[in-house]
Amino acid sequence: MISFCASAAKAPHSIRKQTGQLNFAVTKQVLRRYLHAPTASQRIHSTDVPCVVQMQKMLSKYKSRDGGVLSLAQGIVHWEPPPQALSALESAIKDKGIHLYGPADGIPELKEALYSKLGDENGLMKSKVMVTTGANQAYTNLVVSLLDETNRSVLFAPYYFNHYMCLQMTGGADGVLFGDVSSDLTPDTEWLERALEAHAVSERPVKMVTICNPCNPTGVVIPAEKLQRIASICEKFDTWLVCDNTYEHFVYPRNAEGMDLKHVCTEGDHILNVFSFSKAFGMMGHRVGYIAYPERIADSLYKVQDTIPICPNTLSQKVALGALQAGRKWVEEKVNSLYSNQSAMLQALSPLDEWGPVWGGSGAIYFMKRLPDAYHGKDAQVVDWLAGTHGVCVIPGSACGAPGYIRLCYANLPAEKFEEAIRRLERGLTQLVHENPQL
Repeated sequence: MISFCASAAKAPHSIRKQTGQLNFAVTKQVLRRYLHAPTASQRIHSTDVPCVVQMQKMLSKYKSRDGGVLSLAQGIVHWEPPPQALSALESAIKDKGIHLYGPADGIPELKEALYSKLGDENGLMKSKVMVTTGANQAYTNLVVSLLDETNRSVLFAPYYFNHYMCLQMTGGADGVLFGDVSSDLTPDTEWLERALEAHAVSERPVKMVTICNPCNPTGVVIPAEKLQRIASICEKFDTWLVCDNTYEHFVYPRNAEGMDLKHVCTEGDHILNVFSFSKAFGMMGHRVGYIAYPERIADSLYKVQDTIPICPNTLSQKVALGALQAGRKWVEEKVNSLYSNQSAMLQALSPLDEWGPVWGGSGAIYFMKRLPDAYHGKDAQVVDWLAGTHGVCVIPGSACGAPGYIRLCYANLPAEKFEEAIRRLERGLTQLVHENPQL
């Protein structure tokens, strides 16, 4: 009886209200159904809460504040797809074929265009192509196809949160090794070689290494020589190398003094390259990505592809084909417009100068910045305070394996809103530093 009463006290108010007028037997039956209901898997329970969803909830939470909340959080661009893509959308919507299942690996005309793009722009001549429902699904396909729960894998911190979440929800969380980065925030190849060698003779060797180039969240490009070194180390230890190239178009050579800064890819029988249409072409909602992979794993990838999406969205693929017709030149004009946003954001971050340099600026669409020492481990609280008090939203570094930092996107708002968000950010950080508010 004591145990039952204690459990009843924990039941939701709706259940207590519902059962208050019923007899004891019925009440006990209702509570048993509540207390012994099926639960989610332990893999999902142990998976991090998606920080972008949390930020969306935060925007909703504070939407009634005067001036609302402006987001520098989610990694999107403020421009829409190119005219060729919109024309393709208008034409495709009249095509009855878009309502049918398509080929599992993508429509032939898009794949043909991607083979040309991969060869001309990325130097990938031997890889096969599979179109996916965004780059996240591409990465999930690879993890499910290539990793078992008992395998080890490597992420370099700070990491892209959805990469880690994918490894968590597929059961491999306890096998993740978090790699060191060099002073330039690129992967530490000496650490990588030591780690792969140390585990090569163990029962759980490292089977996959993931890198993001340019990096989300650090905004750093991996130089060509280092990328090739990473590929060579992985080949030496029979380890898959997954390169996420989602931000391949976002490189800022003006910020690289005396460097030949550019994004490059590498290819090999152990290398898989992930790409996306979301950022460069403003196609976030269309969900189109693709994998460039060695042919020997085709059968494995098709098993996952057929189970998850069956086929990528045909309408979105038509739009992607139109986007490719606009080409890299169209994207470069958009990317070059972000230099001024970078400068404005750096100024807004200046109240934090005492706590080290700003991370990023050579690639992707992000900066990261360390918060004052008093807020180490409290980055999530700082983010909530900035949204509620100053009406600007950013990502907590703890979501990316960098507690005590914040991640900021400088591409997701049009000019007028971006300028206002930057003003709010600078006011908020100034107050944080000089008034030390209790969060």
